[in-house]
Amino acid sequence: MPKETKQLDDTACKIIEILADDGRISISELASRIGLSAPSTTERVRKLEQDGIITGFTVEINPKALGYTLEAIVRIKPSPGNLHVVQQLILNEPRFITCDTVTGDDCFVTRLYLKEITELDDLLAPLHEKAMTNTSLVKASPIKNRMVPLR
Repeated sequence: MPKETKQLDDTACKIIEILADDGRISISELASRIGLSAPSTTERVRKLEQDGIITGFTVEINPKALGYTLEAIVRIKPSPGNLHVVQQLILNEPRFITCDTVTGDDCFVTRLYLKEITELDDLLAPLHEKAMTNTSLVKASPIKNRMVPLR
């Protein structure tokens, strides 16, 4: 995590935008696209990593290609004294792909993938002993993993 807020110049912004679009691009191609030498580009990327601005390079998987046809958002409100138990149940279930602790009526907002709707009751049953849940099926995601504004 960055120790302090960093100001990005135009070159750093270009590097990040290109890498966000294609994290597998070669350094020589990246250098060519931003107008620097390969060693200078390598150094700029290393600096962005050292500053904690670039924290990794990832693989994006298409859940539908693996048979996960449904995505759901589940808001979870643990009963008193069950916060940590519910959190552990969520952590132990691999179909939960995100989990945020939040303010407001719910304590957790999660996303999960299902191959069939019939899986939902069995997946949530352990939670129902310790929490109230509210589930919404995702119809579409017009914005998915948008990068924060660089400036």
